[in-house]
Amino acid sequence: MSVRVGDLLKTGSQSFSFEFFPPKTDAGEEALWSALGELEPLAPTFVSVTYGAGGTTRDRTVAITGRIARQTSMVPVGHLTCVGATVDELRAVVTEYGDAGVHNVLALRGDPPGGPGGEWVAHEGGLNYASELVSLVRDGGDFCVGVAAFPDPHPASGSHEVDVQVLKAKQEAGAEFAISQFFFKSESYFDLLARARSIGVEIPIIPGIMPVTNLAQITRFAALSGADFPAEIAAEFAAVDEADVRALGIEKASQLCRELLDGGAPGLHFYTLNRSTATREIYAHLGLGASA
Repeated sequence: MSVRVGDLLKTGSQSFSFEFFPPKTDAGEEALWSALGELEPLAPTFVSVTYGAGGTTRDRTVAITGRIARQTSMVPVGHLTCVGATVDELRAVVTEYGDAGVHNVLALRGDPPGGPGGEWVAHEGGLNYASELVSLVRDGGDFCVGVAAFPDPHPASGSHEVDVQVLKAKQEAGAEFAISQFFFKSESYFDLLARARSIGVEIPIIPGIMPVTNLAQITRFAALSGADFPAEIAAEFAAVDEADVRALGIEKASQLCRELLDGGAPGLHFYTLNRSTATREIYAHLGLGASA
């Protein structure tokens, strides 16, 4: 019997989940499975695996999520995007997920081929909106579908109000939960939640956490995703020696996580970048598990 993330969230227990990406090399693959093995003892609610730009990691994503389903105790969530694929090709991926034992899918529109700031043009014979992809996945079988939510305006919309209307459309299409883009202040998440609830979005919205372990890297990620890296927080990191950035990042992320959980967030979703140490240290700071 398949385990649905939506059902797990309905229990009211706090959800803790981790995100990984398909590596491009054998060494990267080894590092991924090492990180998964180190995080499995933390008993995550689920783990998700991303889908490369334009579907470039399709086979690896399906293979990795299928292996997680077969060989670990963890519940896998496979990503799927509209980019570079026809409706028939998207349906084929959904079928592959089901055949691999993966019954939870994160449905995303995806970034334009030219990058997050580029103009979005739907693939010929493909889909234009994430809400359409949600419907397609739901029509493909007994899948639980998650979607993205944005504490800071999505680069394509530039508007908080548009973003929550899009989130509502995804809920109406059948989405059962949402995971937020990463952010750095708890009020960013709680403001998103208030906007969403005010227009009838009722699905759980899990806050996404990316601890700062490298200042240049997080600045680049924030610029690409449209996430706001507040100047006052950036200044705190710039004021410490490079060797101390990571420790400060763990401290700040732990504080953010505590504020979110104390404020009633349904859980936490960690963007791991295929490494386990920072996540395990934050767990230890929160008293959720032991760091190794």
